[in-house]
Amino acid sequence: MKFPLPEPVLKLLAARNELKAHYENVDLRFTLDGNLVGDLGEAVAADLFGLRLTGRSNEGIDGYAPDGRSVQVKASGTKRGAPFRPVETHADHLLFFHFDYDLCLGEVVYNGPEEPVRKLLPPNWVGQRSVSAPAFRRLNQLVSEFERLPMIQQDRC
Repeated sequence: MKFPLPEPVLKLLAARNELKAHYENVDLRFTLDGNLVGDLGEAVAADLFGLRLTGRSNEGIDGYAPDGRSVQVKASGTKRGAPFRPVETHADHLLFFHFDYDLCLGEVVYNGPEEPVRKLLPPNWVGQRSVSAPAFRRLNQLVSEFERLPMIQQDRC
């Protein structure tokens, strides 16, 4: 049995479809499951930091900064932190965003080298392991301005 979707759901789907069309050249799908937050993070990173996104083809690297650094992007709509999977390829740089959906605000929680964050993870594991938001915040305080990716659209934050 098929049925019409409620108006608020239709609005969400229309916005999703607009996002998908805008980023179609980098294969962001904005599926309304666990991938949505990650795709939103990559889209925001591309807009704010000028990343050239890789799409789904490069495990461990989501894009490249204008200066050539490889970048992994993590995003969360909770205050818990970000999950990592064991992968062979690690990025030079890591961006971690927190999205406050109720206030419609985003925050750059971490903008720095990926290596110090990876050091918080066990050497070998299966599945996923998370790094907490407080750990990201502590590490972010240790990143020098020289190490950070510069924002290209600072007026948006």
